[in-house]
Amino acid sequence: MISHLARLILLLGMMLPTIAAAADKPNILFIAIDDQNDWIGCLGGHPLVKTPHIDRLAARGTLFKNAHCQSPLCNPSRTSLLTGLRPSTSGVYGLAPWFRNVPALAKRVSLPQHLASQGYTTYSTGKIFHGRYGRQKNDKEFDVLGPAAGVGARPAKKLVNTPSNHRLVDWGVFPHKDEDKGDYKVAQWAVERLADKPKEPFFLSVGFFLPHVPCYTTQKWYDLYPDDDSVLPPIMRGDRDDTPRFSWYMHWKLPECRLKFLEEENEWRNICRSYMACTSFVDSQVGRVLSALKANGFADNTVIVLWSDHGWHLGEKAITGKNTLWDDGTRVPLIFAGPGVARGQVVTSPAELLDIYPTLSELCELPNVAGLEGHSLLPQLKDAKAPRKWPAITTHNHDNHAIRSEHWRYISYADGSEELYDMRKDPNEWKNLASQPAMRTIIQQHRQWLPRINLKPVPGSRSRILLYEDGKVNWEGQDIPADAPIPEL
Repeated sequence: MISHLARLILLLGMMLPTIAAAADKPNILFIAIDDQNDWIGCLGGHPLVKTPHIDRLAARGTLFKNAHCQSPLCNPSRTSLLTGLRPSTSGVYGLAPWFRNVPALAKRVSLPQHLASQGYTTYSTGKIFHGRYGRQKNDKEFDVLGPAAGVGARPAKKLVNTPSNHRLVDWGVFPHKDEDKGDYKVAQWAVERLADKPKEPFFLSVGFFLPHVPCYTTQKWYDLYPDDDSVLPPIMRGDRDDTPRFSWYMHWKLPECRLKFLEEENEWRNICRSYMACTSFVDSQVGRVLSALKANGFADNTVIVLWSDHGWHLGEKAITGKNTLWDDGTRVPLIFAGPGVARGQVVTSPAELLDIYPTLSELCELPNVAGLEGHSLLPQLKDAKAPRKWPAITTHNHDNHAIRSEHWRYISYADGSEELYDMRKDPNEWKNLASQPAMRTIIQQHRQWLPRINLKPVPGSRSRILLYEDGKVNWEGQDIPADAPIPEL
């Protein structure tokens, strides 16, 4: 008979390799920024923007300058990143449903769950999944939850009387403190968790809400940017004259304002300054978390990945907001830093948010998860010039896709219409080349990457759902007549 003590010793002996293996893994700091386009210093999306902390992070790691989201909308983008499945594979295209309520996806192993199974303690604060998804009583996505994302202090009434009157579509300055903002509280919780010296390895996900609307800012951040036209992005009048009508259906009747309203109401400068002010504020909160990581002795053994869920228009293509397949809607910051990542690199080959899951698995030497549709970026993290054959693929609603290679953007809409842009000569996407016979070879080269799986929206899909069936366009449950005027405001 084996004594109780002997059994205990035997059990501990069996566990020790697992415990030791987990202890050898790097920690992960996972920083998400909501609706952050390429108006980041190191990305060069706007010449005036000030993001010193993010820029320093990029300088000590690897910056992907041609990174793109899987969907230009929060829920499908985040669902894709955290499950490793394309929207066209999951069928999640709208702000609902929560993917756990989809029977085919209910048991899908999310990124934090995979890390937890490998010995990581998982912490989360702010917005990681969309809204409060993953934070409900019976959700089992994270071990420890901090404050949810939120606006924080807000004025008694809207600052801008927008056409939709949607409470989130607002921007500008009003008297309040940085400490009263939701993102400050999210950063503070992360700082305190790091000061508590969490058990390693840990996965700490920190999701910032800004610069998502409402873009409320305190005066000091607003004053970083001048009250003149230098804050405006470049546009070309009549830019959309050569784009298909279907491009308008992608964001048919949204609360986000058109450029026409901004100009008529003298709000264009204001929204651009407010967006940049909020970006700089979030940068300062990223800096607080990074400082806490270093101060508590974790910097040398922590992989840092910073990303945004999609881009944001600020007048380009005559609109503001998301829900488009152009660069302004799809291009996002993506930075890796820490052990196993080369310093001071800039990668120009395309990358996708979908690549983050397999990259972290390989970088942390974890087992593969079946069915991941992204591709590890580890070769590029070691050598920025390492070849990569895959483009970045962005999908918005059923059968609308953008294929972004290193030099081209190809867009295929559900009705068969197309766009093609030479991103070397035309980075603002002002000249659609799709109708030119000389471009057919380029188009065919990109069409081969269109997703083979192309599911219709899953049951429970709602909010910003677009369908094209039997020659009819349906926006959020209502058919759009072929001669319906394009909404201008």
